Formats: sequence, C-alpha cells, structure tokens
Amino acid sequence: MSDETANTAGLRTVYREPNERAALKVLDHLDVHCRRFIALSPFVVLSTTSAQGRADASPRGDPPGFVAVTDERTLLIPDRPGNNQIDSLRNIAEHPHVGLLFFVPGMNETLRVKGTAEIVTDAALLEPLTVRGKPPVSALRVAVSEAFLHCGRALIRSRLWEPAAQIQRSSFPTYGQVLADQIAGANAQAIDQAEDEANRTRLY
Repeated sequence: MSDETANTAGLRTVYREPNERAALKVLDHLDVHCRRFIALSPFVVLSTTSAQGRADASPRGDPPGFVAVTDERTLLIPDRPGNNQIDSLRNIAEHPHVGLLFFVPGMNETLRVKGTAEIVTDAALLEPLTVRGKPPVSALRVAVSEAFLHCGRALIRSRLWEPAAQIQRSSFPTYGQVLADQIAGANAQAIDQAEDEANRTRLY
C-alpha cells in the first residue's frame, strides 16, 4: 500500500464517495427481506478475528434455513462436527466481533451481517437446531448490529452458479493428495478413505 492510500482520506483520492443509497441500505436489524434470505440460505461464511488481530474465515453449511433467526436482532448458528481446531470459537472467545456472508444458490446477491457473537451450549437453545436426530455441540448467538444486501457483481463476474464454469474435479488433487504433499508421512489414500467415511456417517 502506498503512503497516499494508507488511510481513509488517502483511499478517497482513488475511490469516489459512495452514493447515498449505499449508506441508506445498511440496517441495524433483520427486516423481512433479510430474514427471508437467511431462511433460503444453506451456506454462510463466518469471519472472526483473534485478540492479536489475526483474521480467519470459515464456511458453515446445512439445509436452507439452518441459521435460526430468533428475533430481528439475533441469530443462532449451529456448530456441526469438524476438525475440532475450533479456530472460530477460540477467536470469538477472545474477540466477539464477527462478519457473516450468506449465499443462496441461484442468487447473485449476498447478505452481509455484522455483529457480536457468544458461544452457547444451553440444550434448550440447541434442540431446535437438531438435524438427523443430532443437536449441535454448541451454537453462536449473534447480536446483529448491521445487515444489508450486497449487489451481485462479484458473483456475476465469477460465474459462480453457472454449470459451464465448474471445473472437472479430477483437474485438482484430492484432499488426501494435498495433505500428503503437505504433511510428511501422510497417506493420501488413507486420508481420502477416512474423509469419505466421515462424510457418509459423521456429518452430524
């Protein structure tokens, strides 16, 4: 970054001021359209930051509507089984501010939500988030401070939902092959078999 763009004032020498509509669309709550978007969404990216300022982004996915809207300023996001590194949860325990980016397949617009999160393990809160008979181990309760619909240009440029833009999966190494290249002594075939088994039997 050059000296001229190292601060907000400098950035405004490169980028023009946003139009009035961009500021007016930012809500401090989830209106009917935000709630409907979340109900349709099977996928959200959760961004967190550690107390030391290290940023992270983590995918969360489930059947559409898996993120529960308990009121116009509160969300519940279930935490399903994963690798148990709990990067996002550790960050939230240190620094509760989060960003959420919701996707709906077939829609180019996305929904951006900002707020503060806390980790909850109360069985009464987790039970409604049950899938296939299994409640999550925990959930994130997010107090919403901002919400707005983001325009579709990024997804249009990326052609994200277009079948013709999808790659042949064989053109990129498998998960096991990548890890075998990165971890000394790792066995690609064993990793892929273990992942296949986990995906069949331990999604929840």
